[in-house]
Amino acid sequence: MPGTSFFHQARNNARSNHRLYGVCQKLTDGELASKRTPFSASILETLNHILTNDWYYLDALVDGRRGRACLDTEMPFGAIDKLAAAQRDADMRLMAYCEQLNDKDAIRAVELVREDGTKTLETVADILSHLFVYQTHQRGQVHALLAVTGQAPPILDDYHLEYDAPMPSFDFSALGRKGA
Repeated sequence: MPGTSFFHQARNNARSNHRLYGVCQKLTDGELASKRTPFSASILETLNHILTNDWYYLDALVDGRRGRACLDTEMPFGAIDKLAAAQRDADMRLMAYCEQLNDKDAIRAVELVREDGTKTLETVADILSHLFVYQTHQRGQVHALLAVTGQAPPILDDYHLEYDAPMPSFDFSALGRKGA
């Protein structure tokens, strides 16, 4: 069933974000804002970018009322603690959405308004698949930027397998969810 698969991905996504923010919240303001390479945003800018894109896709999946307005502010949060709380909220909403997803919902067409104003129809399953890949890529960018700070990047690649079950249980408890 697609909902089960997407729920597992949403759960892993939330856990990875939780781990990443756990490290990022230990950084100084200077480390968060520093542009480390000529082609990348700062850690704080990248984390805000992840969140605003989550808002955009979640909005489209749920009701589509805000549309591209979700992306109007590139840096809605300048403080890492408030940004972490907003990301946690988005992750919980995404998990709840995926938990109730069924086969019929997964093939439902959703309208997305693109940057140039064009509208495209995409399935819920395609949007979710895109969102999880996008999140993984953007977290990888932050992970790489963390490597040149005083904080060790967290482990993000242990997907929720039975073998890994004891490891992420703390993360899920911290998120207010059970690991199973």
